[in-house]
Amino acid sequence: MTEFVITRLGHQGDGVADGPFFAPLTLPGETIEATADGTTLRDIRVLTPSENRVKAPCRHFKSCGGCGLQHASDAFLADWKVDVVRQALAAQGIVIDFRPIETSPPQSRRRATISARRTKKGAMAGFHQRASDVIVEIPDCQVLHPDLMPALEIAKDLAMIGASRKGALSVTATLSAEGLDLAVVGGKPLDGPFQAELGLLAQRLGIARLTWDDEVIATLAPPWQAFGAAKVTPPPGAFLQATAHGEAALLRAVREIIGEAPRVVDLFAGCGTFSLPLAEKAEVHAVEGLRAMMKALDQGWRQAKGLKRVTTETRDLFRNPIIASDLRYDAVVIDPPRAGAEAQTIELARSDVPDIAFVSCNPVTFARDAATLIRGDYALEWVQVVDQFRWSSHIEVVGKFSRR
Repeated sequence: MTEFVITRLGHQGDGVADGPFFAPLTLPGETIEATADGTTLRDIRVLTPSENRVKAPCRHFKSCGGCGLQHASDAFLADWKVDVVRQALAAQGIVIDFRPIETSPPQSRRRATISARRTKKGAMAGFHQRASDVIVEIPDCQVLHPDLMPALEIAKDLAMIGASRKGALSVTATLSAEGLDLAVVGGKPLDGPFQAELGLLAQRLGIARLTWDDEVIATLAPPWQAFGAAKVTPPPGAFLQATAHGEAALLRAVREIIGEAPRVVDLFAGCGTFSLPLAEKAEVHAVEGLRAMMKALDQGWRQAKGLKRVTTETRDLFRNPIIASDLRYDAVVIDPPRAGAEAQTIELARSDVPDIAFVSCNPVTFARDAATLIRGDYALEWVQVVDQFRWSSHIEVVGKFSRR
């Protein structure tokens, strides 16, 4: 055993000591005793705890890998997440003012991927242990919304009839206005009798929609989501912001950036998280790579009342970005996946669009794309950090860019 001093947190939330060595569940300023296993420290014993260390609010924290930072105070985590974004921007030579962070409350996650497997005595469902394929049951989870918790027991039922003893099911559970929307992968192949068995289970348990390996088994009620005045039924397993609070915080920032712009293009639009609420005041052109999402968005718009015109386009913005001369809009909303939007950002930097609301879930690619826009004579006016993945290392950010 050797003593180490934790100097900082890495981007994944592990403490970092000189070496570097990575120590999970530690905090800056702590002196620890541990054994080095390559660059990872194991058998950690905290000798001098940080003043920012707190008792984890969840009794499953030490075993469950769903949360990595419950041992840190809320104030410390808020400052750390803002600083992660600040450092990413500084690495690109960007210094900017930050608005106060928005943090989703406990027990507000409306979407999660649950692992479930059969056992000798029945079945179990939960999240994986840290760096392990061992499943930890989480009956008192402090992250999931209470209305999402029944998905854990349902996942066990699904494992009992649809999982092999060798593999685990992956059950994506989403809370909808009509109940649970479940999309399952990793189970046994569908055949007629098994499909009928799944259908009966869905009916007995009142599952709004059950999908098995992309095959919709049963829809007892359309599992719609409210995006402004529109009701949208996303395709199974489609992207959705993790919490209603986080979605609202992002939308407020985007609305402020867009202002009274009469014509808006929404790039990487998903099922309409931003497009449909913005259509209350602006005409919107929504662009997304998945046709099923565009179809869901379009149907939601057509069935809603009082919205301005929304058009849709299925397009791979990584391989086929909209060129600058075609970006004839009063404002742009862009919300790419973790890889960012390098090709599309280059075209944005060449465009004459007055204002850009840039939403990102990766501070590093956000900073890279921000630098591209700044070189194109855009000004980054402010940044808003949104933490809807409480007690984890994940970070959301919104930036306002205006043409100089």
